[in-house]
Amino acid sequence: MTISIIGAGLGGLALARVLHLNGIDAVVYEREASRGARGQGGMLDVHSGTGQRALREAGLIDRFHAIARREGQDLRLLEPDGTLLLQEDTPDDAPADRPEVDRADLRDLLLDSLPGHAVRWGHALEHAEDGLLRFADGRVASYGLLVGADGADSRVRPLLTDARPAHTGQNVVELGIPDVDRTRPDLAAMVGRGNYWVLGDGQSLSAQRNGDGRVRVYLGFRTAEDWFGTSGIPFDDPAAARARLIELFAGWDPRFTALIAACDDTVLPRPITTLPVGLTWPSRPDVTLLGDAAHLMPPVGQGANMALLDGALLGLALAAHPDDLPAAVKEYEREMFERAGAVGRQSARVQEILMAPDAGRRMLAFFQPG
Repeated sequence: MTISIIGAGLGGLALARVLHLNGIDAVVYEREASRGARGQGGMLDVHSGTGQRALREAGLIDRFHAIARREGQDLRLLEPDGTLLLQEDTPDDAPADRPEVDRADLRDLLLDSLPGHAVRWGHALEHAEDGLLRFADGRVASYGLLVGADGADSRVRPLLTDARPAHTGQNVVELGIPDVDRTRPDLAAMVGRGNYWVLGDGQSLSAQRNGDGRVRVYLGFRTAEDWFGTSGIPFDDPAAARARLIELFAGWDPRFTALIAACDDTVLPRPITTLPVGLTWPSRPDVTLLGDAAHLMPPVGQGANMALLDGALLGLALAAHPDDLPAAVKEYEREMFERAGAVGRQSARVQEILMAPDAGRRMLAFFQPG
């Protein structure tokens, strides 16, 4: 069988790795020109029952723990006036239930576990139909099974469903402070070793320590889909954008606006979109989806874990039914639909909490029920 995977993200690479371990060849087609062509984002918390399970199936769990940051599980939760609601510091001997890892490092780990010919860079899919893939540069390839691991704007998804991502009513701006321990040790101490959340009435500020010494800062706003165009914030002028963003946090503890003021010229607007929770489609023997292409969720710590597990479980299903692709696809989709639906409902609940008027207190109750 010719298995073609569109997208060299975490889920697609996990699938290719599990297939490789089981002696099944697959080709991963990636639109990026090389593995270093684009930044891969910040840190991921990889959960023991999902993402780590996938890495065990892929034979990579020991190499994962060698690059993961156990201390990244630390958490500080505050209110806009500076009230500390929760501080969790990870003991050195604590289990690595949700250690943090740099997304680029995890992707490199998966890429390095595959034969060099497994990933074909510079292949931007334009159209797929009747067993043929057509790429933007005119190249053509055939497939027996096509797996869309190509994210929120999947080119493969329309073969299975008309569903498209919809705006959630939240927009996020990403900023960052490089080499924070040297440049701003006071802010480094405030943020700590892991995640730092400040939740207010329809707004949020979160900061995340990265393995390279950078602190990524995310500002969240409960706003309309067109807010980036109507807000008047000049996102193409980083200094002016930071000044306007600081104004939006007037009345918050000065430590939090100092965090924004210390950021560099990286100012990235990010609209938050999701697919319908519980999305399914009639199974086809030659096409399926995984990760964000199948179940795009709010960015609350589940997406990468679901993608990794999707890839591993699809690989195992194909290995278990090497002569019956339709049975393998149905087995995978049946489990994935149920699991992703449950996680999607929980993620939507967390997203609702984050934007609530009493978000800090509600999130504290979420972490400490009863």
